[in-house]
Amino acid sequence: MNTKGKVFKYPDNVDTDVIIPARYLNTANAKELSLHCMEDIDTEFVKQVQPGDVMVAGWNFGCGSSREHAPLVIKTCGTGCVIAKSFARIFYRNAINIGLPILECEEAAEAICAGNEVSVDFDTGVITDITAGKQYQAQPFPEFIQNIIKKGGLLASLKG
Repeated sequence: MNTKGKVFKYPDNVDTDVIIPARYLNTANAKELSLHCMEDIDTEFVKQVQPGDVMVAGWNFGCGSSREHAPLVIKTCGTGCVIAKSFARIFYRNAINIGLPILECEEAAEAICAGNEVSVDFDTGVITDITAGKQYQAQPFPEFIQNIIKKGGLLASLKG
């Protein structure tokens, strides 16, 4: 499983209320919610994101509430992967549960610039910054977690 796309870069401590503001949580429709993804930190994100694009962030991405809405709207927007220095633990687990590919790689998160083109190989954990001509090594998930993500999340993986 791989993704390739343009980078959107964010700072440390992006919380779930920034990813999807609570004022929109009056619907369970993921498509409708995704129209507001990142709007309080990046008003252009939903207008510019294309399938396969990559979010790159600092420490503690997804801190705050335990809502699954945050990784769900990132995935629904078409984002192919989130690379961060670290993830808040509840966000980390929720991302796996809904099938959003994530990787922790401090070196890549530090060096990769907004607007660069990046490819990610989830099987090996290799992150390639095509624009800068550099590669980074993240720790890939074990095969059983990769299978959960490939099948679209935990519930989908249990259906066989």
